[in-house]
Amino acid sequence: MNNKYFLAVDLGATSGRTIVGTLNDGKIQLDELTRFDNPIIETNGHFFWDIFGLYSEIIKALKKVKEQEIPIASIGIDTWGVDFVYIGKDGGILRNPACYRDPHTDGMMDEYFKSVIDSKTVYDKTGIQFMNFNSLFQLYTMKKAGNSAFECADKILFMPDCLSYMLTGKAVTEYTIASTSQMLNPKTKQLDEDLLSSIGLTNQNFGEMTNPGTIIGTLTEEIQKITGLGAVPVVAVAGHDTASAVAAVPARNEEFAYLSSGTWSLMGIETKDAIINDESYDKNFTNEGGIEGTTRFLKNICGMWLYERCRKEWVDAPREHPVLQAEAMKQPAFKYIINPDDAMFANPERMVDAIQAYCEKTGQGRPEGYATICRCIFDSLALRYKEVFEWLKDFASFDIKTLHIIGGGSMNNYLNQMTADSLGVEVLAGPQEGTALGNIMLQAKAAGEVGDVWEMRKIIAKSIDLKPFHPNHTAEWDEAFAKYLAITK
Repeated sequence: MNNKYFLAVDLGATSGRTIVGTLNDGKIQLDELTRFDNPIIETNGHFFWDIFGLYSEIIKALKKVKEQEIPIASIGIDTWGVDFVYIGKDGGILRNPACYRDPHTDGMMDEYFKSVIDSKTVYDKTGIQFMNFNSLFQLYTMKKAGNSAFECADKILFMPDCLSYMLTGKAVTEYTIASTSQMLNPKTKQLDEDLLSSIGLTNQNFGEMTNPGTIIGTLTEEIQKITGLGAVPVVAVAGHDTASAVAAVPARNEEFAYLSSGTWSLMGIETKDAIINDESYDKNFTNEGGIEGTTRFLKNICGMWLYERCRKEWVDAPREHPVLQAEAMKQPAFKYIINPDDAMFANPERMVDAIQAYCEKTGQGRPEGYATICRCIFDSLALRYKEVFEWLKDFASFDIKTLHIIGGGSMNNYLNQMTADSLGVEVLAGPQEGTALGNIMLQAKAAGEVGDVWEMRKIIAKSIDLKPFHPNHTAEWDEAFAKYLAITK
């Protein structure tokens, strides 16, 4: 395994980057090639993503690969889940894809359950957590509204699949990204015909189901001409960014939970089969596709979205994260507590106002100042993590001995320690670039350079430094947890 180069395109809901991963002598090195914004476009009362802007950024990166003479073996693309693009009969993109934060789906999930298929039947088929922006409810909303792109669509491609299609001309449906849609049946491993029929679609409206680590095709002659590259393969990695990130968890064995910490916090365990029962339905857990036939049994938590939004609104706060967070840690602990997953925090006009309103509504008074509100956010996230972690322990068929925190949030040492204290288990932080690592490792698997997921994890563990956090002050956190439950219930 000597000097193999792979290009990861890692697209998040606020920004994107391209990263070159180099495999050499059993270790992996990452080098950022480009970074760019991924803004939400608001027009005509709706929110959209700029699919052509993202495509343009990928082309820029490929040109840079050529300029720097990097001999990449392949390209892999991962993105956030649920959103999709309509493709016409002539193969053209019909319009920019809707953003999952568009409010047009407000109330439509409940309407679907009431008038089309009930919630228990939908959950029994998919095992997916109910969120009003899941693809099923977006499509239902658009069908009911007479959306012209929906009515004219020949194919529907999820975000990473659409970008791969733009590079190769090959339309596929990658398994992990499809699993976020609330339309995939984890038992059959296919999109469910009953659910598709309920919104006037069939499996013919989607690309062929494709597993992570499969070569989709090569760059088209047009892309080769534009970039100066040759027929570079494009690989279907774990197209959902969390699936790629979980593939990169440097665990020693199966007795772990993970927290993919970013705009969203996704806490879960890796299982061989989906866990679909009355309790998982009641607690709204999700079963998303993983690599090598595994299931990511997890719960979405509104993570650093709260902090990111407030930080944009705090005009007097320090811009450096460590300085701001250090000031927050000087504030009294547990004075103000929120439920990070309350609907009022989904996309308010002002996040600070929403947090203040929640605290006043729950009889806690009104938090003032960026440091106090930041402390409130961190305390509340760590307590929410404890709530979900306790549920996971009941579902798991093994003792959870370690929590791995991966993603950008793994750099937040304060929150990492608070999480260890709250949960009462060892926390291992890192890697920060878990998604890119998983993306690249799946490309390496497609190239025959690595074997199964455990070989990937060994390589990653050898290549990074994990930072451990051990639990302290658990009695104080148990007391705070009782307060959290009283407030949030």
